[in-house]
Formats: sequence, C-alpha cells, structure tokens
Amino acid sequence: MFVASVAVGTGGAVGAGGATILHADLDAFYASVEQRDHPGLRGRPVIVGGGVVLAASYEAKAFGVRTAMGGAQARRLCPKAIVVEPRMSAYTAASKAVFDVFEHTTPLVEGLSIDEAFLEVGGLRRVSGTPAEIATRLRGEVLDQVGLPITVGVARTKFLAKVASGVAKPDGLLVVPPEAELAFLHRLSVERLWGVGPVTARKLRDRGITTVGEVARLTEAVLVSMLGRASGRHLHALAHNDDPRPVQVGRRRRSIGSQRALGRSPTSPEAVDAAVVALVDRVTRRMRAAGRVGRTVVLRLRFDDFTRATRSRTLAQATAQTETVLAAVRDLVATATPTVERRGLTLVGVAVANLAADDAVQLALPFDRDRGSALDAALDGVHDRFGSAAVTRAVLLGRDLGPSVPLLPD
Repeated sequence: MFVASVAVGTGGAVGAGGATILHADLDAFYASVEQRDHPGLRGRPVIVGGGVVLAASYEAKAFGVRTAMGGAQARRLCPKAIVVEPRMSAYTAASKAVFDVFEHTTPLVEGLSIDEAFLEVGGLRRVSGTPAEIATRLRGEVLDQVGLPITVGVARTKFLAKVASGVAKPDGLLVVPPEAELAFLHRLSVERLWGVGPVTARKLRDRGITTVGEVARLTEAVLVSMLGRASGRHLHALAHNDDPRPVQVGRRRRSIGSQRALGRSPTSPEAVDAAVVALVDRVTRRMRAAGRVGRTVVLRLRFDDFTRATRSRTLAQATAQTETVLAAVRDLVATATPTVERRGLTLVGVAVANLAADDAVQLALPFDRDRGSALDAALDGVHDRFGSAAVTRAVLLGRDLGPSVPLLPD
C-alpha cells in the first residue's frame, strides 16, 4: 500500500491547502472482484476474458499482461494465469456499492466510469476533516464495505488528481499540495498528460521531449506547430496544471454505448453483423429505459494490430428506435468492411450520442407512433417481465457472442 504527500524541497510533507479534489479509482476492477469473490484467486495472476483481456490482476500485469491485449498473447506472457469469464452483473453490483460510499462521503460526486469518480470535499473540513483524512477514510470504507482496494489521488485540479492516483496505484493514496504540484508534475513522463498516446508521445520523443517539464518549457506556439492547434494548446495548459473544470454533479451522460470482444480468430461478416445486432438491441433498450433519444450513431472498431477506428453518422431526428439505429450502424460497418478484411477485427462497439430527453424532442409528422416504436415497446415489456433471453432475433440463435460491456466512459 502506498500512502504519501508530495513534499516541497527536502522539508517533508506539507499541508494540502487547496487540494480538495479526490480522484478515486478501483484497482484492476474486474480482476479484483473475482479475487474478492473467489479466495483461491487471491495473490495469483488472474485474467478476465479469454479472447481479449478485459482486465488483469496486478500479479498478471507484472508479466506484461495489459487490458485489450489478445488472450493468446497474454497467456504466452503469463502461462500460469487463471483465465475467468467476465461476470458483468457482479461488477455492476460492486460499482453501485462503491458509488454508495462515494455519495455518503460527499454530495459532490462526478462519475467517470464504472470504477472511477471525482469527489469535491473542500466544504467538509469542519465536519469530516482534511481532504487527506477524508481520502484515508474513504479507502477504508470501500475496503470494509465492498471488499475492494481503491487508489485515491488528491490535488487542486481534476487533471492532477487523476495523475496522482495513477502514480499511487495500486492500493495507494497520494496528496499533491498546491505549492508542490508543478515540481511533482514536471518530473513525470509525457505519457502522463491526458491526450498523449503512442503517436503523440513518439512525436515528442523524436524531438527529445520526454518529461512534462520539458513540455512546459516550450511555448504554446511551438507546441501548436508540432502537434496542431487543439493538441498543442491542450498539452500546454496541462503541462502548467491549468485545468479550471469543477467537479460536475448530476451531469447526464453524453452517450450510451456497449462493446463486445470478438477474439483473435478470423471473424466472418455474419459474425460481425450478429454482434452488431446484439449491441444495438442492448443500447437502444437502455436508451428507452432511461427516457433518452440520440442523433449521432457511433461505430467503434479495434483491429488485430490494436489500432482503432471510429465511424459516426448523425441522423435527421433523434431516436431510440432499434431498427433506425441498426440500419445506420450497418451502413457504417459497410464503409469499414475493406479495412476489416485487411486488418482483422477484435472488438466492435456501438454508441448513440447527442442525447436528449425523449419528451423534449419535437415530433415529426405524422405524430402517431409507428410500428417500429410499438414493436420496441412490446419487446421491452416482454424482456422486463421474463428476462432478456425470452425473445431474441433469429440471427442470434445458436451464437455464443460472449459478454458485452459498457463503453467507457459511458
């Protein structure tokens, strides 16, 4: 377990002052749930998901296993790993229990995904103690009540709190006081900056720029010339810890989506279509249950070489109708088919964005409900009463597609 407060100079730990934002992030979430529920897995390398790694315990990560890695490669790196099938219902229940702890800690909680959130605790000093004390208590309560390890970073900005939690993992707590934030941030590698993936990191490292401090010493104009206007300005701000975003409570999700791993074996067009059908059914049902409609349909693909591609289409009118969304997704799949045939496909995801409340959208003529909406409503009623397997599509009969998981952030 790692617990620390970043020091200034050589004088030791200092007060946290305005560092009031917590970034709480569960450690190897899916794998930790499996180890919690199955004592025989504790302390052993665990991989969740066979075709593609959905999560790996830290014992497996020590061998180089990473999320989104192909299952065969993961087993080569860690032959003694125990591979378990994902249990999405268990992970959802654990997430709900953890967020209950968050919301009992502070009313100001901004969820980022199923396993992480920002918490603002600046107004709780008199009743709950310092941010560091609150973070310590939070970690203890998550462990006692839910049985899972969680890492917390504490800082003045959301960006730096998330960086701090990343540095403190696993099972750690790191407080970065305002007077030490740049000294802490600037010694880190450029990959710690949000938005710096392999391509951007390579561009920077090709120019001898390896640390955040070296990025900070460049002018915004130089970064823009190297990386483009948006990326250059973004990285210049983050390198100086310029992140004014507050913790936003009750922010409605911007998209609803789901994804499914397909494995590393060749995938036929029929298998891809079956996966797409199942995903669209799941996504649109969730939209209707949440009273949401959306205009932008998004298709996300991951290829055999782990590169990714995204295709999207904006509809004329917001909808939650399954057939409308499915038709748009199938059109997007058709445009990507040549690339899929060339590079193989390991994961497909479907999302609907530009969401709005279904009662706030102007209806198009004619106003009466069409047959598609009526069918959706009837099927939703059957599924709610008898379960999701009570009625299924013919294209899905006899197919074991494996589990689908929410797109994160969702």
